[in-house]
Amino acid sequence: MPLLPSSYRCPPLLHNPHVQTMFPVLFRPHPEVSYRRIRIETEDGDFFNLDTLTARPDGQRGDRVAIVSHGLEGDTGRKYMTGMARALLESGWDVAARNFRGCGGEDNRLLPMYHSGQTIDVAAAVAWCVAQGYGRVVLVGFSMGGNQTLKYLGEDAASVPSQVTGAAVFSVPCDLVGAAAVLDRPSNAVYMAYFMRMLRPKMRLKAQRFPGEVDVSGLETMRTFREFDERFTAPLHGFSSALDYWTRASCAPHLAAIRVPTLVVNALDDPFLSPSCFPWDEAVTNDALTLEVPLHGGHVGFVSMNRHNRYWAESRAVSFFSGLA
Repeated sequence: MPLLPSSYRCPPLLHNPHVQTMFPVLFRPHPEVSYRRIRIETEDGDFFNLDTLTARPDGQRGDRVAIVSHGLEGDTGRKYMTGMARALLESGWDVAARNFRGCGGEDNRLLPMYHSGQTIDVAAAVAWCVAQGYGRVVLVGFSMGGNQTLKYLGEDAASVPSQVTGAAVFSVPCDLVGAAAVLDRPSNAVYMAYFMRMLRPKMRLKAQRFPGEVDVSGLETMRTFREFDERFTAPLHGFSSALDYWTRASCAPHLAAIRVPTLVVNALDDPFLSPSCFPWDEAVTNDALTLEVPLHGGHVGFVSMNRHNRYWAESRAVSFFSGLA
């Protein structure tokens, strides 16, 4: 598809990418939704939770559903998740918001948790939706959830069920090697401190639950994904090193194979993304892939000021899916 000029217009005083990234977390009123939680048992003996919404007033399932996936150490209660869920619901979509393993307030059963390239749970969520009788399934992903979504659509495109008719993803680190290098920069230290503060308790809990299988020595002094992924993420999920993990988990090598109409939105000023995270060439050569690159937006920002408390990414996803109908 041609590269799309973006319709996003940044509000005054929010052109700084760090302000865009932090403003929703600190100041956005929380969009309210009332989820119904469903546990999905996985083939490897673990589970994850879907938080669901139905658009029909009688609570019965409709004929179309959106599976929404959060970012690193997020959950379905994050503002960007409930905002997207509410916008889709108001547009007639049922919603299945996906908590990664170990997220959403409940630890998973097994020693491994989740990682950027884990697509088996995306596939399981899709399979559950198809089994419920949904005739149309679309996927929405933010950051890590976007990478998982794109990798799922491209790594074995022939196995994606015909009910999956579209996808829209935002702020996606398509090349994890490049993104990790960017996040190592001093200007991003505040974000890394936040992620480490979220990840450390999970590793300590795993060490308690699986004695002798997790070495948490030095955990408190870790400051980068290179340190954390080398010690924990890679070995716990079958990778030989952090570099091996980032290389094999990135969605970038799979984008050319995607056959489902897919919108990728990455802000040009995203402080988490390297130039290699913008799939310009793939968008030109793959008719199913549309790339939209707003000048501003930060990382999962795209702030909009309106009385409905609806952010631009939410409206953009709804309009993209409406255009596919």
